[in-house]
Amino acid sequence: MVCIQGLQKLTLLDVPGKVACTIFTGGCNFRCPFCQNSDLLSCNTAGAFSVDEVLTFLKGRTKLLDAVCISGGEPLLQPELPNLLREIKAMGYYIKLDTNGSFPDRLKAVVEENLADYVAMDLKNCTERYSETIGMPPLYQDKIDESINYLLSGAVPYEFRTTVVRQLHSAEDLIKAAERIQGAEQYYLQGFVDSEHVLQPGLRAYTANEMEQLRQRILHLVPNAKLRGVDIDKP
Repeated sequence: MVCIQGLQKLTLLDVPGKVACTIFTGGCNFRCPFCQNSDLLSCNTAGAFSVDEVLTFLKGRTKLLDAVCISGGEPLLQPELPNLLREIKAMGYYIKLDTNGSFPDRLKAVVEENLADYVAMDLKNCTERYSETIGMPPLYQDKIDESINYLLSGAVPYEFRTTVVRQLHSAEDLIKAAERIQGAEQYYLQGFVDSEHVLQPGLRAYTANEMEQLRQRILHLVPNAKLRGVDIDKP
């Protein structure tokens, strides 16, 4: 059974251009210091939604919602996720899957069964600083590279995204990360937002103008690179 820890019943942001809801699965194999969803790192069954509850909600919203975003935690950590996706697809929903890229075989299986219409993969950092950025030993790099290569092959519409933290990402780090996905369809540099939920206190964001300068530094590698969650009119 898929561990579902949260349900955002309406969002206009998580699936661009569509009216959607977001399902948050519990459990993650990373411990990123800047994680905003620290309450989702493990599955707390006391606060969980049942799959039946979520499916009943979705059945009643087929005329109001266009899409479902599956986020986490790390959704592909859930072995039963394909069963949930099949149920959602059968209702006619467009599905966006968020992932950290550490389960390439499961990612491929979901895409090849047409259970995900769009994949958003976190590109945490350049290879040299990946372990530091995910808060884990360097166990996953080969898997992450496999997922990157799979998405770059064009098997499914996709985006890469990096949450940029001053202590973890230099301009040189982001250039190296962009080199790894050179020519990607979509790449977003996301502004870090501090909160009480972040795992490591004291982390800081770049200013909006600095974020734009970082974006400019990688445009020759990923011409479609954009900012997300950043207002460049503000310092």
